Amino acid sequence: MDSQPPEMRASDADRERVAARLREGYAEGRLDVDEFEQRLAATYASRTYGDLEPLLRDLPLPAESGTTVARNGPGGTADRWRNRIGGRPVSRTGVAVLSGVTRRGAWVVPRRFTAFAFWGGCELDLREAHFEDREVVVRASAVMGGIDIVVPYDAEVEVRGIGIMGGYEHKATGSGAAGAPRIVVTGLAFWGGVDVRRAEPPAKQADSPS
Repeated sequence: MDSQPPEMRASDADRERVAARLREGYAEGRLDVDEFEQRLAATYASRTYGDLEPLLRDLPLPAESGTTVARNGPGGTADRWRNRIGGRPVSRTGVAVLSGVTRRGAWVVPRRFTAFAFWGGCELDLREAHFEDREVVVRASAVMGGIDIVVPYDAEVEVRGIGIMGGYEHKATGSGAAGAPRIVVTGLAFWGGVDVRRAEPPAKQADSPS
């Protein structure tokens, strides 16, 4: 960022690079959850290089901080995800019609998972989940209902869903840390809402996939 005039407009790629470094800083323990969330929100609201530069001013560059070692070494991000890719899912759908459906804990997210809510609610929490493959697709559609999807803070996320007289939240879209899964969320919100958000892991870790 230092080599660019502060008044120059930033691109989406520039914002994604800053967001990726913030996620690494959070994973390394350099930022607490409140700082991380505030800076991430400011990143996506930034318009110029001058807006982005302060967000990384107190974080060392990857080459200076040994980020690759910290991320891939024992206890690092890649190590944390190594045993959570692979597994046999027992469920590939979640349907809530005048009712509610919840998937949380160490469940196995299949390569393709379909969530549908009609006058009901569906909660998908992927923070402790195992993943059948490195990339998974969640097809989430809500008709006069709601779907809440919580993804790991360091995952790569792409939200493609659309809202028609409803809301489909895209703010979780962004790059992830090395070794983390890629999660694609697509679908439709019609007179309903689909919320996709990043969050830190629960305090208690799950024991095994189900």
